[in-house]
Amino acid sequence: MTDAAPKRPLEGVRILDIATFIAAPFSATVLSEFGAEVIKVEQPGVGDPWRRYGTATERGDTLAWLTEARNKTSITLDLRQPEGVDLFKRLVAVSDAVCENFRPGTLERWGLGWDVLSEINPGLVLLRVSGYGQTGPYKDRPGFARIAQAFGGLSHLAGMPGGPPVTPGSTSLADYTTGLYGAIGILVALKGRDETGRGQVIDIGLYESIFRFLDELAPAYARAGIVRDREGIGTRNACPHGHFPTGDGKWVSIACTSDRMFERLAQVMGRPELAATDNYQTMPQRLADRETVDGLVSDFTRSMSQAELLAKCDAGEVPCGAVNSIADIFEDPQFAARENLVTLTEPDVGEVVVPGVVPKLSETPGRIDALGPALGSGNHAVYGELLGLDADEIAALREKGVI
Repeated sequence: MTDAAPKRPLEGVRILDIATFIAAPFSATVLSEFGAEVIKVEQPGVGDPWRRYGTATERGDTLAWLTEARNKTSITLDLRQPEGVDLFKRLVAVSDAVCENFRPGTLERWGLGWDVLSEINPGLVLLRVSGYGQTGPYKDRPGFARIAQAFGGLSHLAGMPGGPPVTPGSTSLADYTTGLYGAIGILVALKGRDETGRGQVIDIGLYESIFRFLDELAPAYARAGIVRDREGIGTRNACPHGHFPTGDGKWVSIACTSDRMFERLAQVMGRPELAATDNYQTMPQRLADRETVDGLVSDFTRSMSQAELLAKCDAGEVPCGAVNSIADIFEDPQFAARENLVTLTEPDVGEVVVPGVVPKLSETPGRIDALGPALGSGNHAVYGELLGLDADEIAALREKGVI
């Protein structure tokens, strides 16, 4: 007989996720892994467009949906109809937080602005994610991750020197980083509510999370007028510090952020003289002749396979890692040991492998209870059990297209 799973720290917290696509919904997903109950509110008949983004499954929605809508209960509700607004208000009265990412003013047009919601539930926390935030001259512009990464300053840095700016990894990075800030905001606001009894609004523009991640770019420009440009596989701040080819057609990442690390690399290369005082001992010396240093390191890395190089650098305590494809990740023992890949079985789909829970807590770990739900599969539980509607009322609302 196994012990019952430990109680998770956010059990008892209820979140209404009325957002679409990734950023604000991801905030709710992260918190759901640690026990929060998340009710995903979707448009009747069509649902969140994220259901149709990515690789389709046998069930009709996508692997992206199954991954990122995990642990949620799906209900259908048309917030543009008066009956839908009334039902949503009843849900707000028994919830702790709402996550939304419509254009500023949308909730207000539906009669669901902060003034209304906070009067219904003074302890409510409202997460508002939009392209540019709720204020400023651009607040009404639409925004997506690719735009946020460009506007926030990241895309200008990505690409090869002299080449066009690219989207790093072609992923929705801004959505995920903003979603993490949203989750932090909800937790901080709930802690504040514990002290004051009052909820509050969390306002995040997609570009702001990207801008916050750009280390010293702002102070370097303000103090010295430095505009960092695309640096390809290296960086202006350290050398050797970038991606290097191996003899078997693969790549590694080497990070020498200190003189001591370069000394270790020189030893591993069999060229200890490179770290001598009159050679490349200090970072300024290496940066001044970056092309030569990177060339010497590339010659070394090309002389052996990736596996051989990783073993050699590991033995010499040189920071070096494989540049992994997803196929490499599935074969890597570190990902397996950390349970970074989790397999769940979904009805009508079969086995689905998704990223595991981050971070790991020693006493109250998070978990994935279920993958993204079928559209409206939680209607009976939420409307019938939580709000107390009878079968005839639910049927009438369905007939009207409210749910």
